[in-house]
Amino acid sequence: MAKIETKNIRNIALLGHGGSGKTSLAEAMLYITGETDRLGNTTTGNTVCDYDPEEVARKISISASLAPMMWKDVKINVIDTPGYLDFSGEVLQALRVADSAIITVDGKAGIEVGTELAWDYAVAAGLPRAFFINKFDDNEARFGKVLDALHTTFGKNVCPLTIPMVKDGVVVGAIDLIDESAHVFDKNGRHSVELIPEESKEAVAKYRDMLMEAVASTDEDLMMKYFEGEEITHMEAINAVHEGIIHGGIVPVFCGAATKLWGVWTMLDKITESFPRHTAKKQEMLANGDSMEVAPDGEPAIFVFKTVADPFVGKMSFFKVMNGNVKRDLLLRNNTTGDTEKLAHIYTMKGKKQTEVDELACGDIGMVAKLSNTNTNDTLTWNNEFSYAGIEYPTPYLSKVMIPVSKGDEGKISQSITKMTEEDYTLKFENDAETKQLLIYGLGDMHLSVLAARLKTRFGLNVRFEVPKLAYREKITKRVDVEGKHKKQNGGSGQYGHVKMRFGPGDTDGLTFTISVVGGTVPKNFYPAVEKGIQDSMSKGAYGFPMTCLAADLYDGSYHAVDSDELSFKTAASLAYKKALEMAGPVLLEPVGDLNITVPESLVGDVMGDLNKRRGSVMGMEPATKKGYTVVQAVAPKAELMDYPIVLRAMTQGRGFFTYAVTGYDVVPANITAKVVAENKID
Repeated sequence: MAKIETKNIRNIALLGHGGSGKTSLAEAMLYITGETDRLGNTTTGNTVCDYDPEEVARKISISASLAPMMWKDVKINVIDTPGYLDFSGEVLQALRVADSAIITVDGKAGIEVGTELAWDYAVAAGLPRAFFINKFDDNEARFGKVLDALHTTFGKNVCPLTIPMVKDGVVVGAIDLIDESAHVFDKNGRHSVELIPEESKEAVAKYRDMLMEAVASTDEDLMMKYFEGEEITHMEAINAVHEGIIHGGIVPVFCGAATKLWGVWTMLDKITESFPRHTAKKQEMLANGDSMEVAPDGEPAIFVFKTVADPFVGKMSFFKVMNGNVKRDLLLRNNTTGDTEKLAHIYTMKGKKQTEVDELACGDIGMVAKLSNTNTNDTLTWNNEFSYAGIEYPTPYLSKVMIPVSKGDEGKISQSITKMTEEDYTLKFENDAETKQLLIYGLGDMHLSVLAARLKTRFGLNVRFEVPKLAYREKITKRVDVEGKHKKQNGGSGQYGHVKMRFGPGDTDGLTFTISVVGGTVPKNFYPAVEKGIQDSMSKGAYGFPMTCLAADLYDGSYHAVDSDELSFKTAASLAYKKALEMAGPVLLEPVGDLNITVPESLVGDVMGDLNKRRGSVMGMEPATKKGYTVVQAVAPKAELMDYPIVLRAMTQGRGFFTYAVTGYDVVPANITAKVVAENKID
């Protein structure tokens, strides 16, 4: 395939609520452009974009998938993304390399949570946006109602480019408001251009006026013409839409039925005519906050936005050519690791199908396999040592203990999970030394369920998940004086150690050990043994958890000139510690931390009520950066937040999110202490 020039490349992310038709739209575009000889269907599991076994089985998109196509000499790289919140990392990857976003909206359901989140993602990425109202042919679809809701929710820049054409009360086609032409579809998806029927003319007048108002807002001269009642010419409208889309002044709305191919031709035409290319934004953000001018003829530079751990191909690195051109066998420097990597073979991807190419132009998207030390977010350049701004992933908070089903699989876990976390930066793996648990963190139950399925499919590793045990600790609350004496005589040399100690709450974590012995009742050479005896004993408190914040003072004791040794004094100190636990009012401590919850203002009351049930304390509230949202600032125990990612999502229908960081430990209420001890089976 000949290299496609930068000016003829469009990179588009398909976003939207789960089930709104993103994959179906991508499949329709592939079929219409001749990239496939059959129309893929998510129900039958034969789509180009959803090819992973888990996607086919669940009938949802899990990973961002590439679908390149040619239309009127323009290459359109469509990136189909998941609609479920558990896989938002894939959406962020797509947005990092896309130059615009099309948000699909169900014509029956209208604006859903996923619609709002898709808009927020695209705005945060600084991308031009468009809407595709899908399923507009359904009897329950209400195009006008959905369009009005989009206009109200997302601003007056939202305006229709196409509207449904109604004939005898039935939707039979779509009307292009700029060309004022009617496209009528048959049952095979073919369309013909006809005159606008009489019963649609009122709708055309209404929505064309909405479009012209948006067109006029992009230019002062056009605004004057609009308000003075002059006609905006066809070319003026086309040029204004083109500039408006690129600069965000116009958010076009298309309509259609993806599974029937209706309305897709018109949208493809508008993409080639008016959607931005890679060079439209002129500057690319760097990791240090600076920006760099995009130079299609400059030195080559690529950004790796996605990694896939394929069991057959090896590690696959998906990249966008950010600057210059790249050719096969090119040597580039990884500016993160400092290693030199050879692009021995470069490919374009259509779903899982690889097509090897010799060269890719600036702005194009490709894949290279088996790079030795390159990961997602890495920048590879020729001579310049800079890095492009990376993808900022959400922090995973849903944690589970990962346990291999077969005993022989323990050794597989670390290597397999390492590969999966290289692929998915919204997963986090931790070997908790304190609780002796292998912990996996994800964005939700489905996220971890898919992980388990992929571990089995790719690496033959069967795992199950359990609720993690927390790293509880203990401290004492009273000052006590105790005595510890170890004496053993079995003939020959014996053992003798005797200490008098004062225990109390300490001011710092761990052990604060002091010595106030006078008169040499305990020789100095045994002081370290006493301290070591206490430290070793602190691994287990009254309830069986590690002791912390302990102050211990050695103030007296005795020794035997022959039988005393370090082991004897270490044992005596341990005996003293155990006596202290019985008298010093030990309490259980649990990890607590700062919890910041961002939710719509209307849901603040629900969130606060739920926090009270979780033993949380609200510390304050402040307006969020997003309009209509509030940040609830609280302190809460970690034990009560194990399921919070799922609960908050359900409570807010996915609109709420939170951050949490353990900042210290606090006393567990007595009634809960008993429950914790019972659950952990501690004697």
